[in-house]
Amino acid sequence: MPYTDEQKKEHIRELQTYLYGISLFDRRIPQVLPDGLYDKYTKQAVEAFQRAYGLPETGETDTATWDRIAAIYRDYLEKTPAAYHVFPSRSFMVCEGDSGELVYIIQAMLWKAAGRFDNMPRVKVSGEFDGGTAKAVSFFRSCCGLSDEGAVDCLTWNMLVRFLEQRV
Repeated sequence: MPYTDEQKKEHIRELQTYLYGISLFDRRIPQVLPDGLYDKYTKQAVEAFQRAYGLPETGETDTATWDRIAAIYRDYLEKTPAAYHVFPSRSFMVCEGDSGELVYIIQAMLWKAAGRFDNMPRVKVSGEFDGGTAKAVSFFRSCCGLSDEGAVDCLTWNMLVRFLEQRV
């Protein structure tokens, strides 16, 4: 059965996907978006990969280049998950009236923590730091021996993270 143009495009798209994934970890590799076309940008990304990983710099994807790209990509997939640092600084504080991604994450953490405390109020996970969130923060802080203010500072954040990391 002949190798169709669609199969060739799919293989190029797979190569580009791998190169794009590698570029997220290795800045030496330019980002190329998977479109299935082996254009000048794909060739430049392949050349950069070959240069970075000690292969002959041809811009062509021979067997050695393909095998190395696939191996490097798999290595990144199999690594320990990267930490996602969202709490901005030691002096930062999140309180009633705030909103956004950080509030959403805090609420999800508090919701999870409420599953371990029978009398901890469950929060609505909305991304809006409302009175219910402040009440849950106050409860958690008091359980940790902190003042019962309803704001999340760095210490509260760290204690909440550590609490949720514990295996129960």
